[in-house]
Amino acid sequence: MATIEVGGTAFGYDEAGEGPAVVLLHAALGDRRMWDAQFTELAATHRVIRYDRRGFGETRGETGEHAHYEDLLALLDARGIEQAALVGASMGGACALDAALAAPERITRLVLLGSGLTGHSWPDHMQADLARLAAEAVPADRFARYQSRQGDVEEADGRAMAEANIRYLVAGPSRDVSVLPDAMVAAVREMCEQVYRHDWSAPQWTERIPDTRHRLAEIAQPALVVIGTADAPGLVELSAHLAESLPQAELVELAGTGHLPSMERPAEVNALLRKFL
Repeated sequence: MATIEVGGTAFGYDEAGEGPAVVLLHAALGDRRMWDAQFTELAATHRVIRYDRRGFGETRGETGEHAHYEDLLALLDARGIEQAALVGASMGGACALDAALAAPERITRLVLLGSGLTGHSWPDHMQADLARLAAEAVPADRFARYQSRQGDVEEADGRAMAEANIRYLVAGPSRDVSVLPDAMVAAVREMCEQVYRHDWSAPQWTERIPDTRHRLAEIAQPALVVIGTADAPGLVELSAHLAESLPQAELVELAGTGHLPSMERPAEVNALLRKFL
């Protein structure tokens, strides 16, 4: 694993291949390692970049105000890339949409897997589920302490939060974790535990949130919206909304698949990417 310095921050980063540029934007449950299968596959025909967004993986969060999509565009500048296709999972998809609005001339295509949307209000049922899972995983006093970055992080708490996310999102609320490959669960657990250790102990910074929710009709790039039907209902609903709102969008539903299809169904996702890109 290597790093690239952009604007005074060192970002965990990998690049391989030649051809049209493609950037892989990871989910908030993990880091750039979630793209292992896609990175190798796409590098045969494309110039592929994957990196850890600010506050994830090997990239530390710096104090101050920052925006993920600005980091992405600055990274393209640093590598001399004028145009790129973006493949974003979960909140990586939200970053891709933000970048497409901020610099439409630089983004050629969008692939959105179980995508988030900057500024989106999750439905009450999903917020209640997530609050319940967090309360079951970590006692309220310690959770409040972690959110304020006070004191050491107990390893068991990070593990408990990772397991809650694996149950609710990675498997999906209607499935048991046992349906997932053991190696995949172990990889997600490792990444997700690191997310919480980092989030609960790293310097606090403020993310600039653009108003993307009401501007989806302005995004003219071809878009492939991919959603696992076993994902959390709020995410399934959002993908349907994205497919309806983006002018050139196609919706692909992957039956019996959770929140991370790139890891759960790598061969199928790779085929979709090869065809679309």
